[in-house]
Amino acid sequence: MISAIRPPFTEETARAKVQAAQDAWNSRDPERVALAYTEDSQWRNRDIFLQGRDAIKAFLTAKWAKELDYRLMKELWAFHGNRISVRFEYEWRNAENQWYRSHGNEHWEFDDDGLMRRRDASINDTLISESDRRYRN
Repeated sequence: MISAIRPPFTEETARAKVQAAQDAWNSRDPERVALAYTEDSQWRNRDIFLQGRDAIKAFLTAKWAKELDYRLMKELWAFHGNRISVRFEYEWRNAENQWYRSHGNEHWEFDDDGLMRRRDASINDTLISESDRRYRN
């Protein structure tokens, strides 16, 4: 479980936390993903601001209804105490079969139990062809 890895983070535990998050997000299961966040977790995702697990679940449900065949890669960028920063890329297609690669950075802050209480994500999208995909399901 993602929350079993608690701060303060070492390089080993930060990498494990990032891998656990990647695995959860690649499941495309909003219920599973939401369990990694505090009940009142605060999010900024692009220009959308959310608070709480129910809002996170609703957001992810809508996201994965639009972003088909979603596949994500996360990479540890930095860590200190109860914070981790990652860079990521994910690929997805829309209903018209146009592929995209989304690039971004996230900054995470955790409570003492290892649940994420804050997530700030900056993301940019690039059109790609299916043959340019890097990540496959």
